[in-house]
Amino acid sequence: MRYISVIVAVLVLAILDVSCSDESKDHNAAQENFDALWRIIDEHYCFFDHKDVNWDEVRQRYRSKIAPDMTSRELFDLCGDMLKELCDGHTNLIAAHDVSRYWIWEKYPKNYDDRLVDEHYLNFDYKRSSGIKYQILQDNIGYMYYGSFSNGIGKGNLDIIFAYLATADGLIIDVRSNGGGLLTNVHTLVERFVEERTLVGYISHKTGPGHNDFSEPYPYYIEPSASHIHYLKPVVVLCNRGSFSATNNFVSIMKSLPGVTVVGDVTGGGCGLPFTSEMPNGWNVRFSASPIYDRDMNLTEFGVEPDIRVDQTDADTQRHHDTLLDTAITLLTTH
Repeated sequence: MRYISVIVAVLVLAILDVSCSDESKDHNAAQENFDALWRIIDEHYCFFDHKDVNWDEVRQRYRSKIAPDMTSRELFDLCGDMLKELCDGHTNLIAAHDVSRYWIWEKYPKNYDDRLVDEHYLNFDYKRSSGIKYQILQDNIGYMYYGSFSNGIGKGNLDIIFAYLATADGLIIDVRSNGGGLLTNVHTLVERFVEERTLVGYISHKTGPGHNDFSEPYPYYIEPSASHIHYLKPVVVLCNRGSFSATNNFVSIMKSLPGVTVVGDVTGGGCGLPFTSEMPNGWNVRFSASPIYDRDMNLTEFGVEPDIRVDQTDADTQRHHDTLLDTAITLLTTH
């Protein structure tokens, strides 16, 4: 009996020892993953100076919050909060259970009601192709709504759309609440509005781990779409704070073209080309890695200013008026 008691005591001590070791291991794993995340951003993120972020101070402040008994979800929330210090909608922590995000445009007026437009301007009568809703409004003004640059644009589909809108005296391109997508779709659409090879901006990329290790900005151009229908009459682009990422780039490019007027609110920004890296525990982190500038070398990370600032009020909505759309129609009919 005494022999059995000794064995039990040894087993209990062994279990306690393993428990302590696992707890220490979990604590070390949390620190290891936190440090890996901090280092990835430190060496590859591209907007530290523009955001005026002291990343060393951020590390010290958040690392001190790592606890020995911290769960995986608690570590995720801590790391996600750290990334929010960058105020960057392109910077996300991605795990199986959640995605951290920074959606600043949710704090601003939406300035867009799709039901109002569909019912009182389109009369629920519109055509749709390649994710683009289009129709000719009263006063012979063309209208296109593109809700996501993630929706692929076929050149043949665009030919059909622009052939239909060719008789319109002016065109409204509505990209309000378009959260972005693929830059290739931006270029496919923009090339219908240029007649020659056109400088539209500059791109830079990281060349080393230092916060200021960047290549010289190099220009990028839009070529006119060969053997396809173009639209060269006056254009108004409608945007709001939800016009983010690739849409931010689209508005920036269109604003630089002759005959184009941008109406609405400042866009949501997001001009850094995103890159994704993996942490030791398998979580992914997505972050801005390469800044994009407009053709005048202005950084558009914080949004693109409209040519004409217009907001949609509750009173406008109650009167079934889209003030931004009304402004665009007036501009094009009095041009």
